[in-house]
Parts: sequence; C-alpha cells; structure tokens
Amino acid sequence: MDLRLAAYAVCIEEGRVLLAHAVKPDGGKVWTLPGGRVEHAEDPFDTVVREVAEETGLDAVVESLLGVDSRTIPAAERRVPGSPGLHSVGIFYRARITGGHLRPEPNGETAESVWTPLPDVPRRARSSLVDIGLALARSAPATGHVAPVRVGGLIQH
Repeated sequence: MDLRLAAYAVCIEEGRVLLAHAVKPDGGKVWTLPGGRVEHAEDPFDTVVREVAEETGLDAVVESLLGVDSRTIPAAERRVPGSPGLHSVGIFYRARITGGHLRPEPNGETAESVWTPLPDVPRRARSSLVDIGLALARSAPATGHVAPVRVGGLIQH
C-alpha cells in the first residue's frame, strides 16, 4: 500500500472558498483545495504555503491548524489502473490570502483557481478533501477530526 502525506489550505473569505481545478492523469478535472504532497524533510506548515503559491499564484499565511484526515483508498478505486491501495493522510490548515494574482499553475496540474461561493460548492464535481476541509473549518473540533466523507456522485477521491 502506498502512503501519501499532504497539506491543504482552507481559505474562506466573504462567504467564498478558494478552490483549485486539478487536472487528473487521465485528463479529467476535479475541484479541490489548494495543497499537495509534503516533500522529503519538508514541514507540512511550509508545504501548504508553497502549494498555494504554486497552484494559484497567491501568497498565503497559515492562521491555524484545523485537523488531520486519514483514509485508505482501495487499489480498485485509484485513478491510475494497477496502482496499489493508498493510505492518504491530509493535514488541513486555515489560511489567509495576503497577495498575489490568481493564475493557472505553470506546469498545468491546476487548470485554474477560483473563489467559489460556499452555497455553490455542493454542485461542483469535487474531491472529498473539499468537504473534509469545510467541515473542519465549520466545526473546529477540538480533536481535529471529522467523520469520513462518503465518496460518490459529485464527490470523488
């Protein structure tokens, strides 16, 4: 089983959340939170700031730790056929945008980033990471843990 450690930014301003339109390996797109893999020896706190800049063109500062999500994705549900199962650990931070300009990611992994009104999020095809991050931001659980999000319909791994 593969292991992936990643850090994600939950940026909410004026009733909108910052979403990134990620391009999947098969060319499909899914809305997600800005963020990504923690590099070797990198602090997840630094990862989230770096990933926001890389994916969106915006500068961010971390305001607080929201929580951690841990889940497994069976091999049969992985995006790349033949991949082993995945244990995904996501660290979610509340972040505030301080500058920069929205733009697509130069390498093409993020096609665009947009400020999305919170009521519009349920109508978007999105990663379960969006729902987890928003649940953590809404409830701010002392444990830093929310119930798993069911995948299906517009919600994907």
